Amino acid sequence: MKILMRADTHYSIVVKGNDCDKPKYTFSQVLAAVAVSMGSMIIGFSSAYTSPALVTMENSTRIDVSAEEASWIGGLMPLAALAGGMLGGPLVDYIGRRRTILFTAIPFFIGWMLIATAEIVHLVLAGRAICGLCVGVGSLAFPVYLGETIQPEVRGTLGLFPTAIGNIGILVCYVAGKYLDWSQLAYLGAALPVPFLILMFMIPETPRWYISRGRTEEARKALRWLRSANTKIDNELHEISLCDAENRNESSLREILSMKYMKSILISLGLMLFQQLSGINAVIFYTVKIFKMSGSSIDENLSTIVVGMVNFMSTFLATALIDRTGRKILLYISSVTMTTTLTILGTFFYVRDNLHTDVSNLGWLPLTSLMIYLLGFSLAFGPIPWLMMGEILPAKIRGGAASICTAFNWLCTFIVTKTFYNILIAIGPAGTFWLFACICFVGLFFVIICVPETQGKSLEQIEDKMTGRKARTRRLSSIANIKPLPSGC
Repeated sequence: MKILMRADTHYSIVVKGNDCDKPKYTFSQVLAAVAVSMGSMIIGFSSAYTSPALVTMENSTRIDVSAEEASWIGGLMPLAALAGGMLGGPLVDYIGRRRTILFTAIPFFIGWMLIATAEIVHLVLAGRAICGLCVGVGSLAFPVYLGETIQPEVRGTLGLFPTAIGNIGILVCYVAGKYLDWSQLAYLGAALPVPFLILMFMIPETPRWYISRGRTEEARKALRWLRSANTKIDNELHEISLCDAENRNESSLREILSMKYMKSILISLGLMLFQQLSGINAVIFYTVKIFKMSGSSIDENLSTIVVGMVNFMSTFLATALIDRTGRKILLYISSVTMTTTLTILGTFFYVRDNLHTDVSNLGWLPLTSLMIYLLGFSLAFGPIPWLMMGEILPAKIRGGAASICTAFNWLCTFIVTKTFYNILIAIGPAGTFWLFACICFVGLFFVIICVPETQGKSLEQIEDKMTGRKARTRRLSSIANIKPLPSGC
């Protein structure tokens, strides 16, 4: 592989061999993906915060936190994210995808500073609520932005950047949580919006949003920036304009819920449902407590760092595979892996608690099971529901429908997070993990029967298939119109 630099500061990545005259993507698209994904780092940090923070918070002399208040510190963020998801849909349509993402940076900073300086638990809850609102808006806007700016050929790879960098946020929180208390950790969280804000100022709005507002020249400039100066963009711009012309009228709630679009929405909702009911956020929010509960001989803070590293590394595996194997194959592997490991974890607790068997020599099993579980989750069911939300929702309803799907995701997150301990008390650890395993198993059949393959297809082609619309004559991929830089290949 050879990387060449032009005078216009765009980099073209050229692959040697038969495709040597077809650069895969430009540095501009990578920069856009990284900028947006810095917001996901804050989301990851916010999600993981309660795992190390609640332990030091409950032992703090500065602030008094009851068990019920601790559960609300964990559960309030996804509840606020539900409201943020509902708010994000209208925002991405009316003020734009980029501006919506940009406007979350300052509230994120304020929320974390409230937590860091809190002397009473109500300020911690207020900070969690503000951060949660931004989490909901961002988790909707990120996939919509990337879905509309990245080329189909690499949309899977670059579309996983939010999940990959979000997992860095989780890992940073786990590592820092071993050495910092809840307040110091919140100050670290307050620092993360700064590079996010700087990078977001460097990237443009999506060409599709500009076209939807009749700002054709700005759309042309944005697409030129994303595809680089040596790319012929007329065909792609024309196709976006054609699609916008068909979707010109504003969509009402009744139209969003019409049968024409129901298939796309239900598939996206189904993926969100199985993503959250797999128990992932219960595991992320309460990793330290799970290891304490298991009686593992391995230090629980060290265990969370190992889990965070596995979570982080596995997403890069998904990034390498998704545009080669496709979405569905990875979802199959993910479902089977999570079902198996959760069953093993449930069996461990059943043998220990119900059969009263000494499992001290199996102290490594909870850590190993959670590592493989997170590997399976991060391979597909973590990133792909968000990626496919930006792909399969038709352009005319994308903002409103994405708002519904995101709000539903965070509703499921809140339910799982807030009720995790109640379920533990009701059916025990073994029953809890077996319940999550059964849900993952059902999710496998949902993917087999309902989920389409979107690998390598343009958004317009996917929309034709999902809505049953007769396919129009499409442009060849914009890649085919990119002229290679002189490379001697």
